[in-house]
Amino acid sequence: MRGIRIVNHPILGPQPERCQVSFMFDGRPMQGLAGEPLAAALLASSVRLLRKHEESGTPRGMYCAIGHCNECRLTVHSLGTVRSCLTRLEEGMIVETGRQLSNEITGRMVT
Repeated sequence: MRGIRIVNHPILGPQPERCQVSFMFDGRPMQGLAGEPLAAALLASSVRLLRKHEESGTPRGMYCAIGHCNECRLTVHSLGTVRSCLTRLEEGMIVETGRQLSNEITGRMVT
């Protein structure tokens, strides 16, 4: 499962082997490495869109990748809303992108 992953970092050296695990993202089966950040597993699978802005619907993806912002929020069925850059991937996770809120919830006009 090398793909686009860095397996021999110039400073950190060779990365240890990890078990491959399966998870679901928006109803699609995916695979990643056990214990890696959920965001890393999605990026390695070429997923760039992590959610849509709640009111405007504009696409959002990774921003800071160190847990300071909330741009990488996803819903994990067993955990609720999480920051994907800080949440470790586990076997069988069911993950969904953040959805745009409906007009009834926001009370604002969404275009």
